[in-house]
Amino acid sequence: MELMFVGADHEVTGSCHYLRVGEKNILVDYGMEQGANVFENCELPVEAALIDYVFLTHAHIDHSGMLPLLYARGFRGSIYATVATCDLCSIMLRDCAHIQMQEAEWKNRKAKRSADNAEIEPVYTMEDADGTIKRLVPCDYESIVTVCDGVKIRFTDIGHLLGSSSIEVWATEDGVTKKIVFSGDIGNTDQPLIKNPKITEEADYVVMESTYGDRLHSTEKPDYIGELTRILQTTFDGGGNVVIPSFAVGRTQEMLYFLRQIKADRLVKGHEDFLVYVDSPLAVEATGIFQKNEHECFDEASMELVRHGINPIMFPGLRLAITSDESKAINFENSPKVIISASGMCEAGRIRHHLKHNLWRPECTILFVGYQAVGTLGRHIVEGAKEVKLFGEHIEIRARIMKLIGMSGHADKNGLLSWIKGFREKPRKVFVVHGEDSVCKLFTECLKVEHGIEAYAPYSGTRFDLIKGTFIYEAEPVAVKKKAHGISDVFARLLASGQRLIAVIHRNEGCANKDLAKFADQINSLCDKWDRWT
Repeated sequence: MELMFVGADHEVTGSCHYLRVGEKNILVDYGMEQGANVFENCELPVEAALIDYVFLTHAHIDHSGMLPLLYARGFRGSIYATVATCDLCSIMLRDCAHIQMQEAEWKNRKAKRSADNAEIEPVYTMEDADGTIKRLVPCDYESIVTVCDGVKIRFTDIGHLLGSSSIEVWATEDGVTKKIVFSGDIGNTDQPLIKNPKITEEADYVVMESTYGDRLHSTEKPDYIGELTRILQTTFDGGGNVVIPSFAVGRTQEMLYFLRQIKADRLVKGHEDFLVYVDSPLAVEATGIFQKNEHECFDEASMELVRHGINPIMFPGLRLAITSDESKAINFENSPKVIISASGMCEAGRIRHHLKHNLWRPECTILFVGYQAVGTLGRHIVEGAKEVKLFGEHIEIRARIMKLIGMSGHADKNGLLSWIKGFREKPRKVFVVHGEDSVCKLFTECLKVEHGIEAYAPYSGTRFDLIKGTFIYEAEPVAVKKKAHGISDVFARLLASGQRLIAVIHRNEGCANKDLAKFADQINSLCDKWDRWT
C-alpha cells in the first residue's frame, strides 16, 4: 500500500496524488498547472492505461483539468466525484478542451507566417473531454461507496466550491486497513450560497492543502455588500465601468448573489437600474448547475430565499453574453455597468478583451475577487504593473485596481488549523501540499512545533509506505525547466496508445482461445500496415 505525491507539492496548482492498494492504481485529482511553477513534477508511476480509478475532490481546473489528457493516453477507468462536481466537470472540461484547441489553432496560424512549419497539437481535444465525462460516477455526500475489494470512499462537504469535498479512503491490503483523508481545498467560512466546511474525525494519514497557511483573514465579518456598493457608486458616478475578472464557477455566482441584493435594496444611488453583464458561456452554464444543485449544496441563508420564491443569483438588469458578437457589443454600451468575465486570473478568455477596453480609462475600476497565482497577468496587475501587453498592444494601466478584501474561497491559517484539529486523535502523519514553497514550509513547522502534529511537506516524487508508516523515497526539489506550454507530443501520445494496448491484452487473459487468436490477428494486421522495416 503506497502513497506517492505527484503534483501541487510546494506549489499551488496541478494537484495529483497516486495511491496503490494491492493491484489497484488510483489517482486523487489530476489537475492542470496554472501560472508560473517553481518545481518539476514527476511522471505518474504507471501508464495512464493502468490507472483503475480517479477520486476527484472538486471541479476546479487545477484539480481536474488534465483528466482528458489521462483519457487521451489510455485511461478507461471510473472517476468518482460528487453529483455537483460531475455536473460542473461536464461543462468545465469541455470548455478547457475548447481553449486548448483554439490555442493550438492560433499557434499554427502564427507558425505559417514564419519559418516554423512544426504542427502543434492541442494538449487534448473535445473528443478526449467527452470521453472523460462519460467516465464520471456521481456520488452523494456522506455515503460510503465500495469502489472495489479493499477500497471504500466517502465524500464530505468541504465548503470551497459547489460540490467540493474532502475524500475519506479506507484502503485494505493483506488484511490491514488504513484510512487516508485527502482534504481537497478547504473552504472559507460564511461564503455566500454554499455551506461551511465539515470536520472529519478519524484518519491514519491526512493529505492537507495549505494555500493560505501563512495568512489570516480579518476577524471581522467582511461587509462585502457595503464595500462593493462603495466601489460601484464611485465608479458609476465617474462614468466608468467595473470590470471583474472572475472564475466562471463559484466566484461569479457569489458576485451575482451580492449584486442581486444591492439591486434589490437599491443601494447605488442614481444608478439603481445599472446593468450587469456575465460574459462567459461557461459561467452562464455553471449558474444553471448551481440552481440545479441548490437543495443539496446551498446554505441555509440561500435556501431561505429559495423558499420565498427568490432566485439568489438572478435579477432584473442581468445580461448573459453567450456569442462572441454579444461579448463585443458590451464595450460599445456607453452607460456605466458591471462586466463579469473569465478567466479569473486574466490568463485567457474574454476578460482580456475587456481589460484592453477598460484598463487605460482612469474612470474605470478593475476589481479582483479571487486568488492570483504567481506569474499570471492578474498577479502582475494586482502587484502594480504600469503597463501590460494584450493582443500585441501595450496598454497603459490608468484604471483603479482594487481587491474585494476578504473575498476568498480558501480557509486561512486559522481555518486550516480548525479543520485539522477536528480529528479526535492526531493522525499518524499529515502531508502538507498545495501551497507555495515558503507557505508549505511555514505551515508544516506550525503544525509540528505549535500543535505537536507529525507533519511533512513532500516534494514531487516522494513515496510513502502506508502500512509500515515509513518513507520509500524522499524526493528532492527539481527546479523547473522551460516547458513547451500548451503543446502535446504526438509521438508520446502514440506510445501511450501502445501502453493502452498492452493493458487491454492483459485484461483479456483467460478469454476463449478463438477470441484471443482473432485479437492477435487484428494486432498483427495493424502492425503489417504501419511497420516501416518490413
